[in-house]
Amino acid sequence: MELVLTDKNFDEEIGKATVPVLVDFYAPWCGPCKMLAPIIDEIAGEMEGKIIVGKLDVDANPQTAGKFNVMSIPTIIIFKNGKPVKQLVGFQGKESLEKELGPLL
Repeated sequence: MELVLTDKNFDEEIGKATVPVLVDFYAPWCGPCKMLAPIIDEIAGEMEGKIIVGKLDVDANPQTAGKFNVMSIPTIIIFKNGKPVKQLVGFQGKESLEKELGPLL
C-alpha cells in the first residue's frame, strides 16, 4: 500500500519511518508518471515490510517539491533515516529501481 504524502504530513511520515522510504514525486497529467506507477506498485508489493512507498502530487504540494528541488517529474527520492540518500529523475524501469534500493535495505 502506498502512503499519500502532502506538504502537511511529509516531514512527520518520513521522519518516523524505520525502513527506507521511496517517494514518487508525480502529477496526475504526467505521461511518464503514469507509466511508472504500475512499476512502483509492483515494487511496493514485493518489498512490503522492507520499504515504504509514498506518492506526492507536486501540483497539490509545491512546498515539499520545492524543498527537494524537484524540477522534473517523475522524480523518485529515496530517504533513509529521514534524509534523502538518492534522487532519480525521469522514468525508471523496475530493474533500475531495484538496483538502487538494494544497497539501502
